[in-house]
Amino acid sequence: MATISDLSKGNFVRYNGEIMQIEELQHRTPGNLRAFYQVKMRNVRNGKVAENRFRPGDEIEILRVETKEYQYLYADGESLVCMDNETFDQIYLDKALLGESVNYIKEGVTLLIAFENGATAITAEAPSHVVLEVQYTEPGLQGDTATRTLKPATMENGTEIRVPLFVNTGDKIKVDTRTGDYIERVKQ
Repeated sequence: MATISDLSKGNFVRYNGEIMQIEELQHRTPGNLRAFYQVKMRNVRNGKVAENRFRPGDEIEILRVETKEYQYLYADGESLVCMDNETFDQIYLDKALLGESVNYIKEGVTLLIAFENGATAITAEAPSHVVLEVQYTEPGLQGDTATRTLKPATMENGTEIRVPLFVNTGDKIKVDTRTGDYIERVKQ
């Protein structure tokens, strides 16, 4: 067991039986009162934020977390099949760990997956942006780029996003995986 003073931002801890990630950690010494740590933690499983005060000597379990890069191969029901780039071992990753970014990734993308004690995946992170090809969108008009008007476009993985009027079917575009927003058109 470690003490609260051993923590730093980004550490994973077990708190009330749940796996939490430290988001904010402040050491406060108010006037003539005892010092304390104000800790803001995010639950890895459901995303809820918890705040708590700890005394400097309080003990907490810091988890040993290892992150590795895996290549996303294909979807299988509610799981993604991913392969370790070094050992070629395959794992099944729950789609819920990626959140909304699971809608914007395609086969072959490298994911960053964190494991607790080398066994169970606790978090997964997609790259910040991916390049996707537009499968279908209504044709745009020549020179119609003065306004920030958007139209729907279906991507190669079946996801629909909003793109500017000048984007056509067959174009490759860069998409933000966190929000699903159009970033820019990519030249082939």
